[in-house]
Amino acid sequence: MTTRMPDTHGRSTADETVQHPLTLVLPIRSSEDFAALRATIEQLQSLPREQNPIIRALDQISTVHFARFVFLDETRLAVITTYDGDFATYINEFVDHIGDVFNALLQHVGDAPPLPVQAHRDEFLAYIRLHDLGCVPPFYSAYPDRTVLDILAAPTG
Repeated sequence: MTTRMPDTHGRSTADETVQHPLTLVLPIRSSEDFAALRATIEQLQSLPREQNPIIRALDQISTVHFARFVFLDETRLAVITTYDGDFATYINEFVDHIGDVFNALLQHVGDAPPLPVQAHRDEFLAYIRLHDLGCVPPFYSAYPDRTVLDILAAPTG
C-alpha cells in the first residue's frame, strides 16, 4: 500500500494521487550564468543514458515518473518533475545521488542556498520549497494510485 503525503506547500493530495508535482523555478543570476547553465545542462543531457548522472540517479531513486529542465527564458530555469512519496526523502535522495550536479547548477542561480548541498541539506530543502510553484489543484494523474514501482512491476503486453 502506498502512503499519500502532502505536497511541498503542505497541501494534502490524499484524495487525489500518490504522485506529487514539483515545479521548481530558479532565477538565473546573469546572461553569463544563463550561458553557463545552458551549456552544462545540454552537455549532461546529451550524454548516453548509461553515462548521464541525472538519468542514472532517476533510475536508481525509482520514485520519479517524469523529469525535465525547461529554460522559461534567459532569467529562469524550471525543473519540473512528478514523484512519489515524501518531499524531503525525494530531495535528499537527489542530494545523495547527484549533489555535485546541483552544486554545479546552483552556482549560477540567484539567492542559492549555501553549497555544497550535501553539507546544507536543510537549507537546500528550504530553498526548493521556496521556489516550488506547485500547481493549481487538482493535480491530475491517469493512474492516481500507482507509484513508479507499481508501474514497473506491472505485466506488459
